[in-house]
Amino acid sequence: MNCPRWLPLEANPDVMNQFLQQLGLLPSWQFGDVFGMDPELLSLVPRPVCSILLLFPVTEKYETYKQEEEAKIKAEGQKVNPHVYFMKQTISNACGTIGLIHALANNQDKLEFECDSVMKRFLEDSASLSPEDKGKFLEKDESIRVTHEFSAQEGQTEAPSLDEKVDLHFISFVNIDGHLYELDGRKPFPINHGDTTVDGLLGDAIEVCKKFMQRDPDELRFTVMALHKV
Repeated sequence: MNCPRWLPLEANPDVMNQFLQQLGLLPSWQFGDVFGMDPELLSLVPRPVCSILLLFPVTEKYETYKQEEEAKIKAEGQKVNPHVYFMKQTISNACGTIGLIHALANNQDKLEFECDSVMKRFLEDSASLSPEDKGKFLEKDESIRVTHEFSAQEGQTEAPSLDEKVDLHFISFVNIDGHLYELDGRKPFPINHGDTTVDGLLGDAIEVCKKFMQRDPDELRFTVMALHKV
């Protein structure tokens, strides 16, 4: 059975913010670009930050590392907070929307939604489901799918065709009870990257993003965005 296929979202904060506001997120928190990883450029990012979104190329080097990381965690184990909201990606090219869902779902104590918010209802209705069933639940949500399709065509670059292979992937980083989690719907579980703080989240997540870049030094196709308070 073929998995459903969506158009990919552009790594553009304006597109992301419009998409989330259409789904009922109030604009008290918005995504903005992170223009560089040195301290001077990071200091330009408004604070506080509650999530980081990374877009990166899926290369052979990355896939090899991903398999090694999964095997190591399965062998050694890791602590994962049961309150982490994590969903598997069952829809091709939906990683942008899943990255946004991960960012919002794990920060509901900070964010504000309209009373009839489609996204708020989705998060509440899917909260108790398994990661796989959360992914299947998204497949059936027509409101989010239609809004995604609209937003995918709103970017500055022309959206690729549905059949075109896309080798770029979105993941999220969040702070849950003092631990930095990487949330990637292509992985079997969240990745616990160790201790972090509310104030240290951006810097700690950027250190992990740097490792993605170091593994693929010939690649330039990396984009980082931060969900920050306005």
